[in-house]
Amino acid sequence: MWEVYQRLASNQAESIHDQLILDHLQREKGRFKAMASSGTEVRVFLERGNTLRIGDVLRSRCGKNLSVIGAVEPVAIASTDDWAQFSKACYHLGNRHVKLQVGDRWLRITPDHVLEDMLEQLGLVVHHEHSVFVPESGAYVRQSENLPVSQRGNDHGHHHH
Repeated sequence: MWEVYQRLASNQAESIHDQLILDHLQREKGRFKAMASSGTEVRVFLERGNTLRIGDVLRSRCGKNLSVIGAVEPVAIASTDDWAQFSKACYHLGNRHVKLQVGDRWLRITPDHVLEDMLEQLGLVVHHEHSVFVPESGAYVRQSENLPVSQRGNDHGHHHH
């Protein structure tokens, strides 16, 4: 079993020893148990409130570096070619504090028949698939923190604990 208390900047990790494949809910937690890809149990004890991002590196007490990978999970994708319909859909989901991932006239949510019906009534086409779900971090997160690790600069305005 590995215990993790430290998150590293990607450029601090000399090598990656294993992977933690986590869904969007697991990436939001500061304390949880998971299994590494190798089958080793991992217990994570991080500062609460700092969502793990895909590509983050965690270091175990014994010096093993674990890369955070997004798990494929069920999602509903709604899309439209109409920007007004798309904007209204985002507004209504935001008004309900729904976690969503936003693309170019498409959005991704966790499956919910009530929300999907609303999106269809707004004129969007909804379908289901299995994909990595990366919800928006929120308006008060620095934009550099919202980027995938590969797109963040070395000096990105905050430090990791």
